[in-house]
Amino acid sequence: MAQPLVKKDDDRDEEADYSPFLGIEKGAVLQEARVFNDPQLDPRRCSQVITKLLYLLNQGETFTKVEATEVFFAVTKLFQSKDTGLRRMVYLMIKELSPSADEVIIVTSSLMKDMNSKTDMYRANAIRVLCRITDGTLLTQIERYLKQAIVDKNPVVSSAALVSGVHILQTNPEIVKRWSNEVQEAVQSRAALVQFHALALLHQIRQNDRLAVSKLVTSLTRGTVRSPLAQCLLIRYTSQVIRESSQNSQTGDRPFYDYLEACLRHKAEMVIFEAARAITELSGVTSRELTPAITVLQLFLSSSKPVLRFAAVRTLNKVAMTHPLAVTNCNIDMESLISDQNRSIATLAITTLLKTGNESSVDRLMKQITNFMSDIADEFKIVVVEAIRSLCLKFPLKYRSLMNFLSNILREEGGFEYKKAIVDSIVILIRDIPDAKESGLFHLCEFIEDCEFTYLSTQILHFLGNEGPKTSDPSKYIRYIYNRVILENPTVRASAVSTLAKFGALVDALKPRIFVLLRRCLFDSDDEGKSCTTRVRDRATLYLNTLGADGFVGETEKDVKEFLFDSLDVPLVNLQTSLQNYEPSEEPFDISSVPREVKTQPLAEKKATGKKPAGLGAPPSGPPSTVDAYEKLLSSISEFSSFGKLFKSSAPVELTEAETEYAVNVVKHIYDGHVVFQYNCTNTIPTQLLENVTVFVDSSEAEEFEEVVSKPLRTLPYDSPGQTFVAFGKPEGVPAVGKFSNVLKFIVKEVDSSGEADDDGVEDEYQLEDLEVVPADYMLKVGVANFRNAWESMGDDCERVDEYGLGVRESLAEAVSAVINILGMQPCEGTENVPNNSRSHNCLLSGVFIGNIRVLVRLAFGIDGRQVAMKLSVRSEDQSISDAIHDIVANG
Repeated sequence: MAQPLVKKDDDRDEEADYSPFLGIEKGAVLQEARVFNDPQLDPRRCSQVITKLLYLLNQGETFTKVEATEVFFAVTKLFQSKDTGLRRMVYLMIKELSPSADEVIIVTSSLMKDMNSKTDMYRANAIRVLCRITDGTLLTQIERYLKQAIVDKNPVVSSAALVSGVHILQTNPEIVKRWSNEVQEAVQSRAALVQFHALALLHQIRQNDRLAVSKLVTSLTRGTVRSPLAQCLLIRYTSQVIRESSQNSQTGDRPFYDYLEACLRHKAEMVIFEAARAITELSGVTSRELTPAITVLQLFLSSSKPVLRFAAVRTLNKVAMTHPLAVTNCNIDMESLISDQNRSIATLAITTLLKTGNESSVDRLMKQITNFMSDIADEFKIVVVEAIRSLCLKFPLKYRSLMNFLSNILREEGGFEYKKAIVDSIVILIRDIPDAKESGLFHLCEFIEDCEFTYLSTQILHFLGNEGPKTSDPSKYIRYIYNRVILENPTVRASAVSTLAKFGALVDALKPRIFVLLRRCLFDSDDEGKSCTTRVRDRATLYLNTLGADGFVGETEKDVKEFLFDSLDVPLVNLQTSLQNYEPSEEPFDISSVPREVKTQPLAEKKATGKKPAGLGAPPSGPPSTVDAYEKLLSSISEFSSFGKLFKSSAPVELTEAETEYAVNVVKHIYDGHVVFQYNCTNTIPTQLLENVTVFVDSSEAEEFEEVVSKPLRTLPYDSPGQTFVAFGKPEGVPAVGKFSNVLKFIVKEVDSSGEADDDGVEDEYQLEDLEVVPADYMLKVGVANFRNAWESMGDDCERVDEYGLGVRESLAEAVSAVINILGMQPCEGTENVPNNSRSHNCLLSGVFIGNIRVLVRLAFGIDGRQVAMKLSVRSEDQSISDAIHDIVANG
């Protein structure tokens, strides 16, 4: 029996739930299972033991093969009992034990007997268990009974057969597909659950036949479905047909919309809501189509049922992202939900109001939200903060009240993610609303006085160093910054030292005072270990020398600003690797020698297929970057040594399909005046040796290229990667493009069982996929840490702005991805990610064009229906490169 209940402490505030199975052990329960063998069965006691066994199984307890077999055979003896309750527990136990094939046969006869029993409860449960534990062989024997059960007059039996069919369809679809006539008959049943299960099974049988699904929806939308559950399913299938037909149809007609609208007048609330949600989720839905759905959702907002209120406000919240004006009529009803006892409903109501409210309602909303914030969890608070940020960007004149609200909640208790969301919001508002800068920086300074999160303190100090010197009175921030040097941990102290240096570099009037503070930092106390405090003192020494204190010859003003404010244009991983490989000598370390390519894909053993490697034959030891390894390989080949410095190497491009006789991929190496194709080849046939392997390249569709040298591969044994090269000349510094046809040519020699190859061979060739050199091949992906600073420091001397139509696209995310791929640039600050249902999006890109020309790009996308428009702004160090980027997009 179960252990006695644990006594509850008298001083506990909340009642706890106590399991009646607390402390039971598998061994004890297996001992109790011996009651199944008693001559006189006690149904009540047997049911209790089975319940304990089921509990153990569902808690993840594993039974050994012997234990499971013993329990299974003991349970089968319970079929002799006529107790209905115990019989149902026996069915459950057999399902959970999932007996092996040789054990199934023991209970098959009993289950088949129950399946034909006069007791409907036995029949239904026997069908479920049989279909769960049997394989396809036995299913063919009982198929006749299952077909009869589907059209049985008893809805419990019929539903059991239909649900079993749904499960069998996953493993034996050919059997279930033969039941279509019976399932169609069950769809006409008057029993609600039978109709629901029959419709679900019939759709799954036909789901891979788009025309059959369309016919099914057409026939059922004429009014033969009575079950509310089945009606909800039908609405979902109808939405699927509408989506698929709208993709293929160029006309504005939307089939089945009338049916969805008619469902809004159904007597069942679940059907009404399902239809309303389906209408709001239609692709390219218009305001006219939305109106009836919004009307019924508005009625649900005042429902007495919390689930209806939640469903309605959540759906309206999603609609507000794309059609805020359509939801404004519901604002009064949603305002009443702010005080709803269900905090999820209240949070959704507030965030929806923030998306749909007008400028005049902002102050009233802020008062209501202030009282509400203390009652909700941090995860809901973050949602509210993000909605307030969007509202402030929408109505910039209201920044004072919204900024004050953010600063007030910033001083309240909360976790890291909540505080980070507030700080990020204030930073974004400062950047996008110039008038908010002074007050926003002041609020952040007050926050770091008591901030317990090191990450947020360093983030704010970094931002303060960039924006503070540009304000009308920079000196007022120095006190807050130096307090961090005195009171904080070494990480924050080091960040504060860097921030002080930025003020000294940009504000000449403050430079003497900054020098005094930096000198004090030279005596930073060692309170958390030598390495930490050395970091603070080293920074102070570096900045004093850089700024020219104590008679040191400082750097030029331009160099100082570049050092302090410009982002590092090399990946930190590459810089670390280069510094580790640097050997001290009279020649100082040159940062320009650090590879600037972002990707760190190990090219050494890149596989041409999923199985066979076909990369560099002998990769260099250690962790060199991709460009380093390729450059060493190419410079070791005399034919390519005169080509100069390698600019970029592409990712391998597959030229063969998987599981073919020969696996080939190609890497494009870009030089200023040449392109080298490195063909990585693998022979996957054990009985062949390939010799004199080369690739014949037809460049007739690449007019600006001229083949200059080809380097064949002498031998290619089985499963041993090798490389052959073909080099082309092109105009220097020009991003020439073209298409190349490739044919692999070689001599085949048969290899016997001893591994010896024949002396004579046969010439053969193998057609490869075409290869293209595209504009993106001439662009290195090089990110920037702070895009805005990089953009402003670049200046607008070589800027070009233009607008383009991108035509019909499935979504905004697809358009953004396509432009990024065409340009081959590095997305910055996570702007490659497009929020769901967005109608507009901004994307920031950075890169280095051939010739080591830095390029920055701002993309502004907008979508109307499925038509996408884009504004392209390009800044670079060369006007011709800015024009070239626009030409790439225009021709792409």
